[in-house]
Amino acid sequence: KGQTLDLIAPAGSAAARVLLVGAGKADGFDGLGAENAAASAYGALKTSGLTTLRVQLAGDAAQAAKAAFGVRLAAYRFDQYRTKEAAEKKPSLTRAEIVTTDVDGAIQAFADLAALADAIAFARDLVSEPPNVLYPAEFAKRVKQLEELGLEVEILGEAEMAKLGMGSLLGVGQGSVRESQLAILKWNGAADKNAQPVAFIGKGVCFDTGGISIKPADNMEHMKTDMGGAAAVSGLMHVLAARKAKVNAVGILGLVENMPDGNAQRPGDVVTSMSGQTIEIINTDAEGRLVLADAVWYCQQRFKPKFMVDLATLTGAIIIALGDDVGGLFSNNDELAANLMAASEGEAEPLWRMPLPAHYDKNIDSVIADMKNTGGRAGGSITAAMFIQRFVNGVPWAHLDIAGTAWKKPSTIPTIPDGATGFGVRLLNRMVADKYEG
Repeated sequence: KGQTLDLIAPAGSAAARVLLVGAGKADGFDGLGAENAAASAYGALKTSGLTTLRVQLAGDAAQAAKAAFGVRLAAYRFDQYRTKEAAEKKPSLTRAEIVTTDVDGAIQAFADLAALADAIAFARDLVSEPPNVLYPAEFAKRVKQLEELGLEVEILGEAEMAKLGMGSLLGVGQGSVRESQLAILKWNGAADKNAQPVAFIGKGVCFDTGGISIKPADNMEHMKTDMGGAAAVSGLMHVLAARKAKVNAVGILGLVENMPDGNAQRPGDVVTSMSGQTIEIINTDAEGRLVLADAVWYCQQRFKPKFMVDLATLTGAIIIALGDDVGGLFSNNDELAANLMAASEGEAEPLWRMPLPAHYDKNIDSVIADMKNTGGRAGGSITAAMFIQRFVNGVPWAHLDIAGTAWKKPSTIPTIPDGATGFGVRLLNRMVADKYEG
């Protein structure tokens, strides 16, 4: 499965070459199989010198559409900053043809997948941008442009957040010359425009040095990806609007830059969150949960949602636990967790549910404040989730720790080229479509 074999075409064939793709067992072949097989074919031939890829599979219209979707995802490239590249490294394929007996059905099935592919590309672009280009205000500017799709987008600056009492979020960004932002994206697609929305909150640390608790130099350049959660939420709102989803949805993006500076937050500082709860800062590199604390509280207070899902490249500990291919799922609600797990399996964006043992909560109690922002090394992903849970105010909630899944290099997944993945857009779009549209 996944292997390819390039052959000279048999005599009498219209093709010059034939590529065979291992697609696994026939009785297990489905839409995801078609998607991955087509993506594998693209990957094998993209620099072959050929310009057209024709994918022939014995499947229905839905599988043909998924094959086209797989090629779209595999062909993603972020090359805005390439000024020269060897010809043999440039993709030569410019066209993909998917053979099917039901062309009209395949085109119809592909419409929503095309919107999803566009949204994933949007999220990947955000994560791929260098941090001197994509800082909080620029991120906010780019999501503001999604109003063209029908979203309502509102941007709050530091003055507005200060009036709301967002001392937790603002503390993270106070060492940066870049102003922190809070972006609110709204889609009202339900028949009842006043119906409770579903809500998604993204951690958007556009660059994370660790602040005063500065990170080691090795691989620090990857910290431009610390806004992968906000990128995924942006992509989700993009596709909901583009496919005119019949749901009311809200996306909240906490956008900051965590820098060391004479004005930066210090270990030992105490900040007051929007909820009124006070937080002792133990480690300024545990900053994402501080951003989410105010964003989550703001979301539940203003929008009274059915549920909240936050996405964050939050902890290195989740990579130790689950590796680079599986996201960590924490939740206070079994139904929401089950819906997320089902969607993750259907879209090949795997999640694993992690525990929230009540007695671990004491690990984030502070001697001088209501809580501290780290619970120590043991169970680090769990105590980080439990920190966020203190701000959900009883609303059904799930936290997706995507620290390992937002960026892949090298990638072993045919639909994901090396680099940004857009992880989370597919599974959340699937969950909304399957469970919450009416």
